Amino acid sequence: MAAPLFLLAPPRSYTSLVNAMLGQHPQAFGLPELCLFNVERLVDLWKGSQQGEIAENGSMVRHGILRAVAEIYAGEQSTASVNMATRWCCAREQRTTAEVFQELVAKLDPLVAVEKSPSYTMSVLRLRAVYRAFPDARFVHLVRHPVAQSKSVMAINDGAFTIKVNAFEIGAERAILEPQIAWYDINMNILDFLDEVPPQQQLRMRGEDIMADPRRQLAAIARWVGLRDDDEAVEEMMHPERSPFARFGPINALFGNDPNFLSGPTFRPHTPKVPPLDKPVPWRDDGAGLYPEVKTLAREFGYV
Repeated sequence: MAAPLFLLAPPRSYTSLVNAMLGQHPQAFGLPELCLFNVERLVDLWKGSQQGEIAENGSMVRHGILRAVAEIYAGEQSTASVNMATRWCCAREQRTTAEVFQELVAKLDPLVAVEKSPSYTMSVLRLRAVYRAFPDARFVHLVRHPVAQSKSVMAINDGAFTIKVNAFEIGAERAILEPQIAWYDINMNILDFLDEVPPQQQLRMRGEDIMADPRRQLAAIARWVGLRDDDEAVEEMMHPERSPFARFGPINALFGNDPNFLSGPTFRPHTPKVPPLDKPVPWRDDGAGLYPEVKTLAREFGYV
C-alpha cells in the first residue's frame, strides 16, 4: 500500500494550494481536509470528542470526509453521492479514525494519498496518532514567514483563529490578539513531533520558494516521495484548479477546504514578498515587532 503524504503547517501557509498541486500528480490523489485524527472514532466527528467537546467548526468539519468518500466511491460529488457517503460513514461509525483513513488509502492504492488538515498540528497527540496509523508516511513541514502568515490569519474573520488557539498577549492594561504566538506554538508542535520521525520521512519546504519556482520545487518533492518528476507530471501539478476538490461541493457538503481557495484555486505564478524580521508588525498599533523566539525560529527556517 502506497504510504500517504501529509502536509504539516499552521493555517494560511499555502497548504490548500500545495496540497491540490501535489494531488494533481498522475501518481497521487489530493484529498480535502479530512480532520479524522481530531477524534478517536469516526462517530466522534459527528457528536464531538469522547470528552464531550463539540467537533471543531460544527458540521463543516465533516465536509471533507463526505466529499472524499463521494468522489472515491461514486466518482462524483453530488447531493446523492454525499448522501451515500453519509451512509458509508454510518456503517463505520464505531471504527477508529485510523482504520477509516487506512481504508481510504488502501482504496486509492497505488496512488499516493496527499492530505493536509491544519487542525492536526494544534496537538502533538494528533500528529502522533497520524504516525501510529501510518508509520511509513512522509511529512512535509511547510513553513511561511511569520509576518505574512500572521497578516493572513488576522485578515480572516478579524483574527478569529487566534481566539480559537488562545493566542493572546496579556498586558497590564489590555489583552490583544497576537497571531505570532500561534505561528510559533504550532510550528513548535510540528518540530517536536518530527523529532520522533526518521529524517528520511520528513522534508521542510518554504511556501514562498514553491510559489516563486513551483516547477523545480514540486519536482523536488515528487522525487523525494518516489514519484515521477518528468515535464508531464510537473505540468499536471501546475493545475490545482483541476482537482475535484478545488471548488465548493454540493449543498450537503460545501466545504472541506479553505473557502478562499475554493473561490479561486488557480495558481498564479508570483514571487511573494518576504518582509524583514526586525520591523514593527502591521497588526499592532504600538510599534512592537516579532518576539525574539519567533525571530530565532524564523531564522532557523531560512528567513532573514
